[in-house]
Amino acid sequence: MMQGSKYAERLPIGLERVIRTVSPDTVKNFYKKWYHLCNMAVIAVGDFSDAETVVELIKTHFGQKVPAPDPPLIPTFQVPSHEEPRFSCFVESEAAGSAVMISYKMPADELKTVKDYRNLLAESMFLYALNQRFFKISRRKDPPYFSCSAAADVLTRPLKANIMTASCKGKGTIDALESMLMEVARVRLHGFSDREIAIVRALLMSEIESAYLERDQIQSTSLRDEYLQHFLHNEPVVGIEYEAQLQKTLLPHITAAELSKCSDKLRTSCSCVIKTIEPQTFSVVDDLKNIVKKVNLLEEEGRIPPWDDEHVPEEIVSTKPNMGHVVADRDYPNIGAAELFLSNGMRICYKCTDFLDDQVIFTGYSYGGLSELPESEYFSCSMGATIAGEIGVFGYRPSILMDMLAGKRAEVGTKIGAYMRTFSGDCSPTDLETALQLVYQLFTTNLTPGEEDVKIVMQMAEEAVYAQDRDPYTAFANRVKELNYGNSYFFRPIRKSDLQKVDPLKACEYFSKCFRDPSTFTVVIVGNIEPTIAMPLILQYLGGIPRPAEPIMHFNRDELKGLPFTFPTTISREVVRSPMVEAQCLVQLCFPVEMKNGTQVEEIHFVGFLSKLIETKIMQVLRFKHGQIYSVGVSVFLGGNKPSRIGDVRGDISINFSCDPEISSKLVDLALDEILCLQEEGPSDQDVATILEIEQRAHENGLQENYFWLDRILRSYQSRVYANDVGASFEIQDEGRRKVRSSLTPRTAQLALQRMLPYPCKKQYTVVILMPKSSPFQLLKSAFQSTLTGHAREATILVGIAAMVVLGISLWRHSRSAQSSK
Repeated sequence: MMQGSKYAERLPIGLERVIRTVSPDTVKNFYKKWYHLCNMAVIAVGDFSDAETVVELIKTHFGQKVPAPDPPLIPTFQVPSHEEPRFSCFVESEAAGSAVMISYKMPADELKTVKDYRNLLAESMFLYALNQRFFKISRRKDPPYFSCSAAADVLTRPLKANIMTASCKGKGTIDALESMLMEVARVRLHGFSDREIAIVRALLMSEIESAYLERDQIQSTSLRDEYLQHFLHNEPVVGIEYEAQLQKTLLPHITAAELSKCSDKLRTSCSCVIKTIEPQTFSVVDDLKNIVKKVNLLEEEGRIPPWDDEHVPEEIVSTKPNMGHVVADRDYPNIGAAELFLSNGMRICYKCTDFLDDQVIFTGYSYGGLSELPESEYFSCSMGATIAGEIGVFGYRPSILMDMLAGKRAEVGTKIGAYMRTFSGDCSPTDLETALQLVYQLFTTNLTPGEEDVKIVMQMAEEAVYAQDRDPYTAFANRVKELNYGNSYFFRPIRKSDLQKVDPLKACEYFSKCFRDPSTFTVVIVGNIEPTIAMPLILQYLGGIPRPAEPIMHFNRDELKGLPFTFPTTISREVVRSPMVEAQCLVQLCFPVEMKNGTQVEEIHFVGFLSKLIETKIMQVLRFKHGQIYSVGVSVFLGGNKPSRIGDVRGDISINFSCDPEISSKLVDLALDEILCLQEEGPSDQDVATILEIEQRAHENGLQENYFWLDRILRSYQSRVYANDVGASFEIQDEGRRKVRSSLTPRTAQLALQRMLPYPCKKQYTVVILMPKSSPFQLLKSAFQSTLTGHAREATILVGIAAMVVLGISLWRHSRSAQSSK
């Protein structure tokens, strides 16, 4: 990619050996040479009461610095262009799948004038239109790739590249490459259709209109980043008002010919680099060269036909449903929400906000999911959402729906979990009707899997299974789940043998059943809603969903089947060894968590505080004290519990970090020591003050976000304390938070750690460590070398080792081993 330039020699960040051996003087000299005031900027963006005061603060702290004389010029390293394409076939044994990447290098564009902006806009339209085609091709019969996309990226200061990337089946790199090159050549010969350009124009117009509507609600970080680009790359800061006006003016006048002209930069004679990544060798450089010659010849002879577009219906809902009506309603002033019960049994709760002018979000849920199925049906039904997504859950294939939704910001997704079925949406207020139409279609579409649809989905699923087998991290994650959840089929990864048992018809039937009866669903809507506009749409498309004559999947939350999982009752420490290209080590330390029924509202808040406390303390010990890790993550899992209002809540709290394989066990022991210390001595006053401050800041930010309120209202409905009054449930949870905050001290935190985790923590936990696997030949070599230094009698042992290695080679090729060290 960078051949002939300094970048080809090494990455700018430097070399590991330099970091390990560098002297203090070298670092100081580097600082003196490059860290000059003329290369620095201070950018401050925030909710300042007085901006002038901030300016004065900056001047006070930075204005007295004396610049060093004659700072050196920052060098620019050129990357030579080339007419002949370059090729690379890379074999990566850990690759999740095969992939093709085509890069076309070119000088980075300047952005100084309106003409520059127009050119940039034309390139954006070209890439959008090309990506639309790539997506449609990926949804065809026997597609050449699973996914493909094109994007522009700045590689270095003077260089950018248009990069096309495709993921494909193992042996599919040649077909994928041919399809990618062919599509760009097709654009050069025939251009884009008027409809394609109209769709892209509508998409870009919708994006800029959304940004304009939310111009007063831009995050401080976004504004900061814009100023940063101005300082680093001299990009103009024009403001969203001017940019929106500019786009609306320019977009209608960018022609099909201008878009086709962009494809001239994507020729294999324009500094092109073609790379394939495969888990094993399926293609060689000569194969890639032959495809390039083939496509170039077809283009020269004009033997590539025009693009053939699919028919796209005008309306999502062809016949509007009969409007439902409200049978009961209730207001909840304490959360600013209203609740409606519709004539078809669906419950709606909506909250009007002004946090973002161009956002409305919603989630609908119903109790009952995959946990109710027998094991014999589980794998088929768990594939339902995947197969349905390929067919089109809203009554249209994804490639057609994409065009129907052009220029509209309306997305709806589905999920079928262990205990719950949900659909969620995100749209602009003006596209609320479109989003609700999609929900109506979800409930009224009967899915029938076609042979080709199923073939594509199963092929992708098989490739995913193969990819898991090659991925060392998947082996690690799988063993963690097997160990912590008792090898339950629900947590077990899908194997190829499971895929062979999948019944596509049963999968689709189950998916359709999950979203058939509106009377079992509660829908929460939050955002910039105008009730007088939204209410007729809600009644039309949610109230208009027909209620079946007999209830379908009507479950009592207290009678759902629990998942069969159990945490080990003793200590378990395991090492998972996987072949790796680069030796790495991951560690997960896990403890069971239990919360007694009756105090769970407070206990759940306690768990949140304690997880942040443990994360902070482990970071202090392992990184800042011992300098052995970069970061640590602590997470809490309570998702295995059924939503019953009775019984205790079980789960786990896990600590994850990466480290040097040689010291992984030592670091686990240090982490255990620190948690035991917290249990026996408690945290400091400062520790408690810190986590209280972090939580309070997150809470304050959340109060200004739609997703925060959506989540809080949903949790109020799903809480154990819910008793047909979502406002009261919300208040109880809020009071629980306030109670925990006011009572949190070093002593109460210590008692909570003793109460919720095993005490002492060293009596019950699991540790899984991912380690690189040495090849049998390396093991033999090390055994041989150690034997040479021993006594002659150990030669007999060596023969035994050699025999075991020979026997183990075939097993090693086909399996992953987990070594126990309890």
